[in-house]
Amino acid sequence: MQRYLTVIQKRPKPADFFKDWKQREALAESMIPMIGKLNRERNVGIYMYGRNLVNRSVLSIMKAHRFVRQVEENELSEFETFPVLEAIGKLDLGPVHIDLGTLTNKFMRDDRGLPVDQFVREELADAAGAGKPLPEPKDVVIYGFGRIGRLVARLLIDKAGSGDVLRLRAIVLRKGKAPNDLVKRASLLRRDSVHGAFQGTIRVDEETSSLICNGNEIKIVYASAPQEVNYTDYGIHDAIVVDSTGAWRDEEGLSQHLACPGVSKVILTAPGKGEIKNIVYGINNTDIKPEDKVLSAASCTTNAIVPVLKAIMDGYGVEHGHVETVHAYTNDQNLIDNYHKGERRGRAAALNMVLTETGAAKAVAKALPELKGRLTGNAIRVPTPNVSMAILNLNLGQETSKEQLNEYMREVALHSPLRQQIDYTNSPEVVSSDFVGSRRACVFDSNATIVDGKNAVLYCWYDNEFGYSCQVVRCLEDMAGVRYKLFPKRD
Repeated sequence: MQRYLTVIQKRPKPADFFKDWKQREALAESMIPMIGKLNRERNVGIYMYGRNLVNRSVLSIMKAHRFVRQVEENELSEFETFPVLEAIGKLDLGPVHIDLGTLTNKFMRDDRGLPVDQFVREELADAAGAGKPLPEPKDVVIYGFGRIGRLVARLLIDKAGSGDVLRLRAIVLRKGKAPNDLVKRASLLRRDSVHGAFQGTIRVDEETSSLICNGNEIKIVYASAPQEVNYTDYGIHDAIVVDSTGAWRDEEGLSQHLACPGVSKVILTAPGKGEIKNIVYGINNTDIKPEDKVLSAASCTTNAIVPVLKAIMDGYGVEHGHVETVHAYTNDQNLIDNYHKGERRGRAAALNMVLTETGAAKAVAKALPELKGRLTGNAIRVPTPNVSMAILNLNLGQETSKEQLNEYMREVALHSPLRQQIDYTNSPEVVSSDFVGSRRACVFDSNATIVDGKNAVLYCWYDNEFGYSCQVVRCLEDMAGVRYKLFPKRD
């Protein structure tokens, strides 16, 4: 095995590319059970520059390494990360998140000549023996099982880990007219035309009206209104309800869930109205207080643009601007021309670009009050089923250049506290379908950036379904009090 590098240096091209690939492939394959054991037994999450490596394939792990080499412009490979992961596995760790990529990069830059085991032991000293994030697992209920509801379910199942943090216990929905309704619901979770197959197994237990997904028993509860459900009948207590119906968006309507036995809190997967806190995770999630009963995870577009606006505000200032979203069509539009209460939305979604309005520009002020009144916005619905784009036309507080602004955003995406929210691409060939499944709130497209003095036009892709659902789950974890320490610690 090629010895890991202790300093950043240019790796010579391999004499035999195929042999080099097979060696790295073998290392990635060996990482899978190591990563799985850490997650299953100790609830340790392993990441590669923010990309989750738990339950990932050999090729996914290798592509994560390739991303770092391309964007970070270093020589990080499986040869370097494997011994670091081995060293991690020898420690008695508690539930923490470890970024294997940044930890390895830090080791590669360290000039003390420490053995890898000693370096890792020192870096993760505060992670040893850490207690559980929660004293008991937290029950979660999904109310509504549409696009966002099903994706949140997939994420909660994927993140179940050792089973002692968030546990999806029930899904509440209206009973369909088909006699095999439960089987049909399972099929929708199992197969998705946009996001692909469910990663795991789903068993339908009609006798108990349950879906068993990767060992997680999830009760399917049929109800036409929140007050019809007594969750304690299903052994569910102190649960957080994820309302993904959008039927109620104010505190009065959402508080119907709180009147149900077994429910303690509610989070809405749409912009909240009135005094409900609209949370964009990574920006204002510190506003979440233990006493909060009802919260909103804002909208997909608000989640996409606010992190970038925050970064630009901090780096350059924003005097005013306009946000134009080019948004995938959604289920509230008509498939073919028909009556719709909204303007233009009655026209065939798959055949037209539909000019409509968005409240995202105004909603920004709920997360970034300093931008109140400085942004306008509009939206165009386009004939694609998923992945949207936000175009930010901003007048900055100071002059800059395309190169400077892009380098600033690259650093933000890779190394700042916003690295969970902002991804970065420097590819000149990417298109919308390349971002299906992105776990970030948005992806900054550096090649599209336009800068002229104080005027900047920024292009941000976002998976308006899955990326947004990831933000919802992050808010959900915060509401439940789940906060993982992240290693390595930032300098």
